[in-house]
Amino acid sequence: MHSVALVVYPNFQSLSLSLGSVFECANLMLGEPAYDFHLVSETGGAVMSSLGFSVNSTSMRAEGYDTVIVSGYLEYHAPETNLLEFVKAASAQSRRIVSLCTGIFVLAEAGLLEGKRTTTHWLHAPAFKKRHPHIQMEEDKLFLVDGQVWTGAGMSAGVDLALAMVENDFGSDLARRIARKLVIYQRRGSEQSQLSALLELDPKSDRVQLAMAYARENLTDDLSVDALAAVARLSPRQFSRVFREETGQTPAKAIEALRVEAARIMMETSRHPVEVIARETGFGDRERMRQAFLRAFGQPPQAMQQALFNGGAGTQV
Repeated sequence: MHSVALVVYPNFQSLSLSLGSVFECANLMLGEPAYDFHLVSETGGAVMSSLGFSVNSTSMRAEGYDTVIVSGYLEYHAPETNLLEFVKAASAQSRRIVSLCTGIFVLAEAGLLEGKRTTTHWLHAPAFKKRHPHIQMEEDKLFLVDGQVWTGAGMSAGVDLALAMVENDFGSDLARRIARKLVIYQRRGSEQSQLSALLELDPKSDRVQLAMAYARENLTDDLSVDALAAVARLSPRQFSRVFREETGQTPAKAIEALRVEAARIMMETSRHPVEVIARETGFGDRERMRQAFLRAFGQPPQAMQQALFNGGAGTQV
């Protein structure tokens, strides 16, 4: 059985609790207690969350946990010495040491991040880099796995982290089934950006949202204004006008952003040739993809891909 401890402390971010549902579903679907999930704190007993409700916890112990997950605050607070000592001791006994959001400060100050690729919530990354300039911070990543250490962006990324742990332990099929049961629209990989092109567009009306959701799931199809307007049940002229009013962009620019995002994720999580990535993300040919990458990033996909390969990027699970 895999013993998982979520470390909580006064005013911990309450959304951290959501990852427990992933391990609960794993037990349910496997038909056996594969995970033993614990809420632990320095002294045990009731611990107040950021939302003002308390949870019951057991006292921390340094041994006996397969995975130790350090929750985060909404805002940074200097970690207590006892917490640092526990995390440091647990790292010698546990297979995985994990941080959510500002929990990364605990791992850093416990001395566990030397030479590691790390990430945290984009909002806290500047403060982390200022406090720990010697630690490699990749603030755009959803979560990163580097050996024993797993660091996540926090908030909803905790669920992505937990799903990746289940995949690591029991395979991708179980992780997919859990994601489906939890009604997770899209499983996100370790190297995926915290910021989504669709979220940045922020369409307001149901019709435009429907058209963009369709586009993201069908990038290789005809995504002309006429095709998207048909999905939105508007005339092409109405669709173009409403789309620009809601997003500040033309449909063509928005589709290009979705394809660039998808292509970048494929580059970060696979070693497919540029020609294959261009085809699979709807660009059709490498030159169209090259021009889109130059507009988005100021460099061609081949240069980004080479940097990723040289840096050892990819899902390490």
